[in-house]
Amino acid sequence: MDHPLQRVHTLTFDLFGTVLDLTGGIVPVVRDYLAAKNSTADPERFWVDWRSRQRLEQHQDTILMLGHGGYVEAARRALLFTLRRYGVEFDAGEPEEIVTVFESLQPFEDARIGLRRLSGRYKLVALSNGNQWLIDHLTTNNIGAPFDGCLSVERVGRFKPHPSVYRMAAAEIACDPGEIMMVAAHSFDILGARACGFRGAFVNRYRLPYEESKLQPDLVTDDFVQLATALGT
Repeated sequence: MDHPLQRVHTLTFDLFGTVLDLTGGIVPVVRDYLAAKNSTADPERFWVDWRSRQRLEQHQDTILMLGHGGYVEAARRALLFTLRRYGVEFDAGEPEEIVTVFESLQPFEDARIGLRRLSGRYKLVALSNGNQWLIDHLTTNNIGAPFDGCLSVERVGRFKPHPSVYRMAAAEIACDPGEIMMVAAHSFDILGARACGFRGAFVNRYRLPYEESKLQPDLVTDDFVQLATALGT
């Protein structure tokens, strides 16, 4: 019997935190802002709390079904919550200005190298929670790797790991889910994709445990260079 990965010809990629270095890009901006406000809050802790709140905002957006606000809006709302939580007073317009940092994010170096290696053998598609305009900008101008397509969850109005996202991706790519492998550094993304019939590669760059589930990833690597090697490129 053929190995399931032999059917895979397309790789879909999470961007934020998997390909793009969120912490390296955002913490310096947060540090400068908190210093300007004379806040004693630790910038790295602030970012962890901001990121956690953003994920909650995204889950609420999906579960409540009151209209999809989008990635940037979820980040803005989460930032407002975190600023208030830390007692940081802010002027109107400042949160919106801080959130523009997402437009300047850069890839991990291993991601840049690995994507270029993988592009010779696989079709590469970004499958992101980001707004379509944002992921188009980042893949074209910042990442510097040859993506064959960019799919935003805006198409279905739900954030990952909602099943509609992965089903939309399979329909857009026009192939069987089993011919696609989801690549992510977040286990929930692999879990969601595997539940919809995708194969999964967990790039565990944060050294975190996987979900307690029968839907395990096909590959677990430390970074994209290891991923490219494991996939024979």
